[in-house]
This record gives sequence, C-alpha cells and structure tokens, in this order.
Amino acid sequence: MYIIDKLDNGIKVVMEKIEYVNSVTIGVIVENGSVRENVENNGVSHFIEHMLFKGTKKRTPKQIAESIDDIGGQLNAFTGKEQTCYFAKVLDQHLPIAIDVLGDMLNNSVFRHEDIEKEKSVILEEINMYEDSPDDLVFEALNDIMYEGTSLQLPILGSEESISKLNRENILDYFYINYNPSDIIISIAGKFDIKDTIEKLNVYFGNFNDKKIYKPVNSMDQIHISGNKIKGIKKDIEQLNLCIGLEGVNNISEDIHPILVLNNIFGGSMSSRLFQKIREDRGLVYEIDSHLSTYNETGVFSIYAGLNPDCLEEVAELINEEIDNLKKNLITEHELSKSKEQLKGNYILGMEGTFNRMFEIGKSMSLLNRIETPVEVLNKIDKVNMQDIERVIGKVFNEEKLNISYVGKLSNPSATEERLRNIFKMKRREENGRDKNKVCK
Repeated sequence: MYIIDKLDNGIKVVMEKIEYVNSVTIGVIVENGSVRENVENNGVSHFIEHMLFKGTKKRTPKQIAESIDDIGGQLNAFTGKEQTCYFAKVLDQHLPIAIDVLGDMLNNSVFRHEDIEKEKSVILEEINMYEDSPDDLVFEALNDIMYEGTSLQLPILGSEESISKLNRENILDYFYINYNPSDIIISIAGKFDIKDTIEKLNVYFGNFNDKKIYKPVNSMDQIHISGNKIKGIKKDIEQLNLCIGLEGVNNISEDIHPILVLNNIFGGSMSSRLFQKIREDRGLVYEIDSHLSTYNETGVFSIYAGLNPDCLEEVAELINEEIDNLKKNLITEHELSKSKEQLKGNYILGMEGTFNRMFEIGKSMSLLNRIETPVEVLNKIDKVNMQDIERVIGKVFNEEKLNISYVGKLSNPSATEERLRNIFKMKRREENGRDKNKVCK
C-alpha cells in the first residue's frame, strides 16, 4: 500500500506500508549534493551531513547515537553527487523515536564553531583514506575528465583547500538555501500507522526552514561529454587500476533498462563476457566489470579492471575485441532472455529489505513525481528486445566519447598511453602544443 502526502511546509512524504514485516525505515532525502557546489565550497554538502550528527539543542552527539542504538536500530547518512540521505531503520514500535531524532537533527543542529574545526580534521583524514584507495581514485579520475568544466567534476568529499575555507557562516548559508522543503522528500517503508505517522512528521518536520527566503539554485551546469582523454595517477603500488568511460544515459531515459540488460551480458556479472573471457579463461585480472552510473541529466557507462601492469595492453585489446564483437554481432536471444531473468531476480531480491524499498520509492518520487511500482519495473525489463539492445549498443559504444583513467605504476606512461590510444582508436588531443592529459605526478 502506497501513500503520498505533503507536510505543512511543502515537504513531500511517500510511504509504503508493509504489514508482514516488523521493521520500518525512514529516510530524509534532500535534493542536494556536490553538483550544487563550486570550487570554493566543494565538499560543503558532505560536511553538513557530518555536522547534523554533531549535536542539537537537546542532544549531544553521544545522545543522538544512543537514541537509536539503545533500541537496536541503525542510524546513518550518505552524500552523493545529487542527493543527501539521512535514514534510520528501527523496529516498527520505535518509529516515533526515529522521527524525533531525525527531526531534531534537521531542525536543531547547532553547528558549533569548535565542532566544525574538529570535523575538518576528520574529513581531511577521510580524503587521505580515499586517496589511498586506488580502485576509488581511478573512478574519481575518470569522473574528472568525463565531466571536465562542470560541477559533476567536483569530488563529493571536497579538497584540502576547499574544506579549510569552510566556516560556520558559509556552511549555514548553504544549508538553508539548499535544504529547501520543496527539495526534501521523507520516504518510509515498513510497518507503521499511517495517521499517527503523518501527524508526527508534521510535528517534527512541518516547520523546518519555513521562514527562509530561498535563492534559485541551478542543479547542474550544461553537460557535454567529450572523448579522447586519458588521465593517469602515478602510485607506487603493485596493481594497476584501469577505467574506461563512455557516455551513458540520464536517470529517466527510456534506455536505462536496455542498458542494464546489456550490462549484465557485457561485464555486469560473473557470467558476463568480460569476466569469463579475461578473468576465467585467461587469468589476466583479479577483477573486471562494467557499470552504469546515472544522473539527472547525464550518465556514464564504465569498465573497470584491476590487473598487473604488464598485462595492460593485452587486457585492453581483449576489452576492445569484446566491444567490436558487440557492435558487429550484437547478442544472442539466449543471452537476452537470461540477462532479463537475472536482472529481475536481482531487483526482486534487492527489494526484500525496507531500506531499499524506502530509497526506491523516494527516488521514484524525486524523478517522476509518482511511485513506480515493482510491477512496472519488471514489465519494463521484460519488454527489452533486440532492437532496444542494438540501439543502446550504438549509443553507448561510441569511440568518439571514450575516455581512460588509470592509477598505478607504469615504466613508460607516455608510450603506454599512445598504445592505448591506438587500441581504442582514440584521437590525440593537443592544447597549446602539448598533451593536456599527461600523467599526474
């Protein structure tokens, strides 16, 4: 049973009542992330997420944590490029406590100066940890060149320079401008009483930020993905991390489900072509997969491999062979049927928990202003046909939009990059008489 409502200040509420479970997950989804930032305040969205756990007018940080820990629940949050989500999962009888805690965090966080300065050190350590994770860093490098010159290029965590510039005044200004009730969705999935829940939501969230003057916010710059760029980050590690990026589709594209079906066949599972040919048959990599990332106005289809640097060119050639094979021969009917069943199974299993259901209906409300039911999603997967697959292969595997990032240690980066360009038929990009995409030292 789905319920759609709105609080007194305009915050949208979407709920799915599930009688046969004994838990409930509530999420406060804010349409704000690093995409709304600039170079000067980069990282402020993620910083605010941290600060909402650092104390309110009536709770210390420890009391915030204990409020949910003491009832056996889970309290957490995450920040993305376009959204921030605060959520709590509790037994159904404890939903009022979860509403109270999340409402208190949103309405009454104090943003103390000393906590802000302390949290800067915490986030700088998080940035350092991220820099030490090459499989994360290679995707950040790919993102950097795919979305060059736009706010999607900015890292979610920010930089050492931008974090150091944050202060209480500019954090609060950003908070009240971007945490606009019209950009907030409260999503709930699980077992709960509808009338009582709506009443409590209005008490704890219905007055949030209702007296502020909002400034118009541009959610994203004009996106144009260009190709033929290579970015390498030199790191003294044994394994090389390789990422190949191509233009994908946006969040509401009709091609999402055809691409997801194609992805399962190409590199999105252990039975996929890339995994079977390059890892299982040849033993050239430990990990290889493909993945679709979507945003409101654009998306990326990426291929990742973790490998010995000596195997780079052979792996690149095999990946390119599989791309060429797709473009020339498409897929088989058996692969199509198997992939659709696999995708449906993964989707159904993923919807078993109340957190995933909470986030799915919240995301659906955000993108479509309605709830897209599981039956609708499964029907869209079932309807994917060979014509759809042929169309998305032509759209995604366009060598003019191909970019490469890597993290690791190469004996001769310039020569290796040149061979990668030849393998993937990439044109050389020159700017002011020099290659603008040389290895970052």
